[in-house]
Amino acid sequence: MNKLPILMYHNVGPAETDSVGLCISKAKLEQQFDFLSKNEYVTFHFSELDKINDLPKKSIILTFDDVTENQLLYAVPLLEKYNLKACFFIPFSYIGMKDLWNFGSEKIMTIDQLKELNPEQIELGYHSFEHKKYDSMSEEAIQKDFLDCNDIIKNNDLKVFCSLAYPYGNYPRELAEKQKFKKIMQENGIKYGLKIGNRPNKFPFKDDFEIKRIDIKGEDSLFSFKLKLKFGKLKLF
Repeated sequence: MNKLPILMYHNVGPAETDSVGLCISKAKLEQQFDFLSKNEYVTFHFSELDKINDLPKKSIILTFDDVTENQLLYAVPLLEKYNLKACFFIPFSYIGMKDLWNFGSEKIMTIDQLKELNPEQIELGYHSFEHKKYDSMSEEAIQKDFLDCNDIIKNNDLKVFCSLAYPYGNYPRELAEKQKFKKIMQENGIKYGLKIGNRPNKFPFKDDFEIKRIDIKGEDSLFSFKLKLKFGKLKLF
């Protein structure tokens, strides 16, 4: 089994002072991408994993939650510059609006902006409809959540792969409820479900619906980033 670290990013800011919590500065993000490029890491989309029998040793998946406009302004050009692929996860109800589940300060990309993204560079995925915690939703509400997502995809001719990043990394944990949740995902064509977990994955995945992501914080130094890349989140962070 090979290791496959999956990194989780959110907002990207233009100034170094923006680099805190869920926001990373453009400069720090470039520093991290430069490290990945110079050390010959190979980035993948989730849609490519089925075609791979043996991952290269330095394989990685980059993910960005929420499809905010700041990602379009600052992350996308850096992905292009360093020839890296990434997966962007859409909270469908908020397309063209603001991140009202958060502070309502960040604009979410519009349909047109999403459709203009280069699919060779950026793969789109699901981040639920209303950015709610799945473990607080009924089966009916979860089912409706998927139907509403798929309506937007179909009505706007969006190309979205069937990977789902759970909002807040949250999903039902009690065994019976978890099994029902996974069944609903399967019925709606979801192939991969992403939690947090903060450890590199072994590939092939042990459970396609409990894939771990490593949370990259704005205050992480390059040294911390390198350690997270190799080991995941350690207590010293």
